[in-house]
Amino acid sequence: MTTISVTINGAFHEGEVEPRTLLSDFIRHQAGLTGTKVGCEQGVCGACTVQLDGEPVRSCLMLAIQADGRSLRTIEGLSPEAGPLHPLQRAFHEAHALQCGFCTAGILMSIEPFLREHPAPSEAEIREALAGNLCRCTGYRGIIEAVQLTIAWEETSNM
Repeated sequence: MTTISVTINGAFHEGEVEPRTLLSDFIRHQAGLTGTKVGCEQGVCGACTVQLDGEPVRSCLMLAIQADGRSLRTIEGLSPEAGPLHPLQRAFHEAHALQCGFCTAGILMSIEPFLREHPAPSEAEIREALAGNLCRCTGYRGIIEAVQLTIAWEETSNM
């Protein structure tokens, strides 16, 4: 067993892990943050995506010990607990961009850093950014519309 310490959504988490413990398992079972979903366990579906030091990573492909001393952000950290929804979350709600919701956390954790780097992407660029996230329910139209709605809100607020 190895002791690791990770900052998750601004809170310090320490725990004993076996060297083979996946980051997704540490987040869900030791930190108690179940918004991160585990789907394929092969890094293909994107449901387990979290942000490590601001960059999206597949937590099912990463060992917990690799995150030792680093900063994680999960879906629970996208907006303050008692605060308003993040604009992406609000747009997903308004554009009906989710159905079962299993993939939603991973999509949001992937697209949020993408929009930080690409504030005005084309639809083709949005589709490319979403290529690593599988959704079996929505057909992606609502997801793309939600991302475009978020972009429109940001452009309006910056005017």
